Amino acid sequence: MGGDGRLTSCRTPGPGPGPVDLPLSLDRASGVGLARQLAAQLRAAASGGTLEPGQRLPSTRALALALGVGRNVVFEAYEDLLAEGFLIGRDRSGTFVAPDLAVDHAPGAARPAPSRSARWLQRDVPEPQVEHPGPPDLLAFRVGQTDTDALTRGEWRRVWRAVADAPLPGDYADPAGDPELRGAVAAYLKRARGFVCDPDDVIITSGALQGVDLIAQAVLAAGDHVAFEDPGYRLARQIFQERGARITPLPVDNDGLRLDALPGGPDAPLLVYTTPSHQFPLGVRLSIPRRLALLEWAQTHDALIIEDDYDSEFRYGAAPLPSLASLDTAGHVVYLGTFSKVLSPAVRVGYLVAPRPLRERLLRVKSRLDAHTSWPVQRALALMITQGHLERHIRRMRKTYAARRAALSGALSGCRPHARLMGLEAGLHAHLELDPALDAADVSARARTLGVVVPTLTPYYLGGADRNGLLLGYGGLDLPQVRRAAGLLARALADAAGDGGNARRRA
Repeated sequence: MGGDGRLTSCRTPGPGPGPVDLPLSLDRASGVGLARQLAAQLRAAASGGTLEPGQRLPSTRALALALGVGRNVVFEAYEDLLAEGFLIGRDRSGTFVAPDLAVDHAPGAARPAPSRSARWLQRDVPEPQVEHPGPPDLLAFRVGQTDTDALTRGEWRRVWRAVADAPLPGDYADPAGDPELRGAVAAYLKRARGFVCDPDDVIITSGALQGVDLIAQAVLAAGDHVAFEDPGYRLARQIFQERGARITPLPVDNDGLRLDALPGGPDAPLLVYTTPSHQFPLGVRLSIPRRLALLEWAQTHDALIIEDDYDSEFRYGAAPLPSLASLDTAGHVVYLGTFSKVLSPAVRVGYLVAPRPLRERLLRVKSRLDAHTSWPVQRALALMITQGHLERHIRRMRKTYAARRAALSGALSGCRPHARLMGLEAGLHAHLELDPALDAADVSARARTLGVVVPTLTPYYLGGADRNGLLLGYGGLDLPQVRRAAGLLARALADAAGDGGNARRRA
């Protein structure tokens, strides 16, 4: 405030640390002299980190003018702080915060913390159910990691240079997404998945999880049932739970989710979430008979299927199976895709393809949440697709990941009958099913002592786990790392099975 009680923001000049806007509050009616008020506020700013050591202060004339007070008020405040050692004066240069001043709080950390009992802190916000990376000195079979080093930097730079040369839109973009990217995605899905859709049916998202959340908000009411693969993708399941849905777990066998567990009649779920191309986390594929049966069930019970086409781009020898969306003739499937696995999780762009009546509801929700996905990133991805860079990159990465998959399989081939590697037909991770006599947590702990982080299957279950296994994400490891990590895991398995001596001699 100025001398009349108004808030005044005075900007510190350069050089030295960057300029800072100082909110100052002087009140003539407070009973405390204006010079003392100003000195106290500058003292607090210096000791609290708002003013950094070495920061230059405004001249007495400039600050007095900004505050609407006499110059003598500022001069007196500066004199007090100079005497206390908070400030120093330099001939012909001005007044500065003392360079050796001890700061009580790091910059940005001086805000007071509210009490944990505050009413607006009482709602429980669950921790995101994500896999945390291990120490950097350990090899880690992390699920969901990709090899970003393999992306041809020349192609990446060229598309970004082209985007940078184009003028930015002067207004908010279409919440459905950039028309060029929607058209490119529709054409790509026709080539890659045999899925014919109109660009107007495509909505660009900030990733598959935003697509899940948009659907949950547009479709679900509290208490609605959602059928969900068990084990399954924890973050997607958590979204439904936080929207008030009741989860109906669906067991998964070697042919995908089991339809015999789907309730009918009044208990029929409103939504079914599935990852049919490479079930997460078991890695199995939903068989054609079950795909057709699931579509028939959805039509009979007027339910919506969310098809998360996770890992469909990376197949190794197995013929691609048609997507549920391409088989759907009644408009009961929403198709989710993402660029996170084919490029990098850092891209944060995905897409969904929805039936027309639902699409309008989804756009209302998206417009309210974030207006639209970043336009420059969308345009860069559109160029990646239309110029052929994306599909060339996918073809290169299929070969790269296939070699890592083969190395993993070869290194663990001697672990039978204690373990069996599954889910190798597609994707960037495999499921190592363990003999019931072994404990997955024990094997994981033994592997960690040898230098390998291996997640267990158990946390991906909603209820009790009916399988005993480990998850081996190989997308983020190079070929030598895959061989070494798999060799160490084989040693841990042998140790757990009572064959530790032989395993050590083999290593």
